[in-house]
Amino acid sequence: MPAHPHRVAVLVRDGMLPLEVGIAHRILGRAADASGRRLYDVRTCAVTPGEVATDADFTVNVPHGPEALAQADTVIVPAAHDADEQYGPGALPGPLAAALARVRPGTRIASICTGAYVLAAAGLLDGLRATTHWSACAHFAALHPAVHVQPDILYTENTGPTGQILTSAGVASGIDLCLHLVRSDFGAPAANAVARRTVVPPHREGGQAQYTEPPVPAPRADATGRARAWALDRLDRPLTLRDLAGQEGTSVRTFTRRFREETGVSPQRWLTLRRVDRARRLLEETDLPVERVAERAGFGTAASLRQHMGAVLGVSPSAYRRTFRGATG
Repeated sequence: MPAHPHRVAVLVRDGMLPLEVGIAHRILGRAADASGRRLYDVRTCAVTPGEVATDADFTVNVPHGPEALAQADTVIVPAAHDADEQYGPGALPGPLAAALARVRPGTRIASICTGAYVLAAAGLLDGLRATTHWSACAHFAALHPAVHVQPDILYTENTGPTGQILTSAGVASGIDLCLHLVRSDFGAPAANAVARRTVVPPHREGGQAQYTEPPVPAPRADATGRARAWALDRLDRPLTLRDLAGQEGTSVRTFTRRFREETGVSPQRWLTLRRVDRARRLLEETDLPVERVAERAGFGTAASLRQHMGAVLGVSPSAYRRTFRGATG
C-alpha cells in the first residue's frame, strides 16, 4: 500500500455536468483500505479557480487551479456538452490547452462522456481506441479521424505515447470507469467495497455494449414476479417456459407477453442474463473451475458458458476472472 493517497485532479469547465463530477468524488474519494484509510486524494480544479457554471441552475465554487494538474497521478476530464463538440484537432481554447500542458508525462488521463473531445483535440487519442456517449460517436469519429472510435462499449484503456489513457461513454459508464481504476490500483476487494456502499454493480466489463435502447415503461402490474423469484432459486436447473408460466397459472403465450411488458426482454433472454450474472459473481468470488461455474450458473458446460458470456459481456470466463481477480481459471 502506498505511503500517500493517489492524487486525482478532476478538471471541470463551464457547462459541466454535476453528476459526472460527483462520480470521481463518490467512487475514488470514498475508496478505502481495510483500516479505513482513504486511497485517493481527489481535488476538483479549473483553468481559473472560482465559480464554474454547470448545466443546471447553480454554479460550483472550485478552489483549485491548473496547478492541481501538475501534481496529479490521475487526471479526469468530465463532459461539458455545450463546448465539447466544437473541439476539433488542435482547437482547444488557449487557457485550456495550457492547463493540460501542465500534466506531467506518464500521468494517467481519463475522460467521462464527451470529455473525450478534449483529449482528442489535445492530440492524446491519436491512433488509440476511444469511446464517448453513443449519440456523439458518429460526430466524434468524423471530427477526429485519427482516433479509433469504439461506439458500442462502456470504456477503453490504452497505453499511449504519453502514458495510460482511458475514455468512457455516458454518465453511468463513468462509474464503471472509476471502479475499474480502483480495481486496477488496489484490487477487487477495494472496488467491491466502494461499489457496495454506492449501491452499484461492482463490475461491468469495458467491452460490454452501451445501452442505447429506449427505457422500458414501468409495468402496470407485477404479473410475473412470482415466476422470476422462483427461477432465481433454480438457475442451476433446466427451466422451460412452461415451468415459468405454471408458477403464474397462465398459458405460455400469456406469460411471455406479460413478461416482456414487465421486463422489456423475453423470458429466455432474462434467464440468460441472470445466469451470466451468477457466473460473473462466481468467477469474482470463488476459485471454482470454469466447468463448475457453468454448472452452478445453469449453462451446463464450459463451452455454453463461454458462448453466452462472450455474447453478453464480450469476454471469456477466464479473461473475466483475470481482469477482476488477477487470477487464472
